[in-house]
Amino acid sequence: MMKFILIFILLWFNGCSSKEAPLKIYTLDEPKVVETSSSQFRYKTIKVSFPQTLKEKISSKMRYSYSISEQGAYLNSQWSNNIGKLLQGTVIQTLEQSRLFKAVLPYESTAGEDYRLESSIFDFSHHVRGTSSYAVVSVQFTLINTYTGRLIKTKRFTYRESTLTIDAQGYVTATNVAVGKLSRDLVHWLR
Repeated sequence: MMKFILIFILLWFNGCSSKEAPLKIYTLDEPKVVETSSSQFRYKTIKVSFPQTLKEKISSKMRYSYSISEQGAYLNSQWSNNIGKLLQGTVIQTLEQSRLFKAVLPYESTAGEDYRLESSIFDFSHHVRGTSSYAVVSVQFTLINTYTGRLIKTKRFTYRESTLTIDAQGYVTATNVAVGKLSRDLVHWLR
């Protein structure tokens, strides 16, 4: 019985004295884009597919690298959802704000669509190289006519934004700048 009480007290003190840093949750800002006055797609619908990735598994982990072969994930910081969902949601918000299409739908929607926008994430991470630090966002978009299956156009957008600090907060701030540029460029490209 004495051993049980001793173990209980040790576990209780150990739980109370934990100095582990709290987990910080970050998300992407809603980008601001200008509404278009005219568009060839004004009376068409589009579905935004869930992004695919060529390298890393899509997750809510915030990734960083010190070199091409030395990579990791922040332990005390993460995205509010997996980065694919955050990027898909950002693209949907961007296209809705732009008014390029009659309707912008998530891929899960059962409604029919005229076009599909597919994307592949090539890089969405924090690059630290010596004393330099960058948020890198590289995504390729493909516009497809769903009636014919024909590829309309494809383009890869890559942004490298310097961070003010070499930590997760600096990375998120620079990533939001890059995603804002991506959103504006995507609307311009789709016009």
